[in-house]
Amino acid sequence: AKQAIERVNGMQIGDKTVEVTAFVKRNEREVSTVFTNVYAKNLPSDFDDEKLSSMFGSYGTITRSAILEDKLGRKFCLISFEEPESAMKAVDELNGKDVRTEEEKNAKKEEKEKEENAEGEEGDKAEEKEKEEKPEDYLLFVSRAQTKAERLREFQEKTAAASSAQVRAQGVNLYIKNLDEGVTDASLRELFEPFGSITSATAMKDDKGQCKGFGFV
Repeated sequence: AKQAIERVNGMQIGDKTVEVTAFVKRNEREVSTVFTNVYAKNLPSDFDDEKLSSMFGSYGTITRSAILEDKLGRKFCLISFEEPESAMKAVDELNGKDVRTEEEKNAKKEEKEKEENAEGEEGDKAEEKEKEEKPEDYLLFVSRAQTKAERLREFQEKTAAASSAQVRAQGVNLYIKNLDEGVTDASLRELFEPFGSITSATAMKDDKGQCKGFGFV
């Protein structure tokens, strides 16, 4: 892909100068770094409005907030700050923080020991590792709150990736623009085949069957 970009980018095809770049998914494109809405999860089971104010209020004025639960009863919250600086500071300082009490940590440790004793020494090691709690399961996760459109887009992309039979390496999808209207899928494939195996080549077409000026490889 890198070689194809270096060789084909800027090439003159017909009266068009072709531009080739690595394809970037929508959710990986530039996202505004200025935000006031914050999302937080992995909250303590006793998390309430008072604790929310105590945890987030020190970063600035909160205009709105809500504590919600998912289908498994796990709490998460949404906080709207008056100033973007407050929201960014809250994310920087709280994300990844362990807010569990010593009592909760000890209780979890005892629970794990009981499970190990019950399973016995001959338990499946791989299964034990699978059950082991990961930091991302209990460390506080605080980030910019996504819009509904962003969440939907992320869900669709994750679903598409999971159903794909072939795992593709990062950077193999190319975006090509300034293509001549006569370019076809076959001619686009032929152009890039010298640089490696092509899994798909698509010249986007209009309702008349002519290339719209861009495509993907």
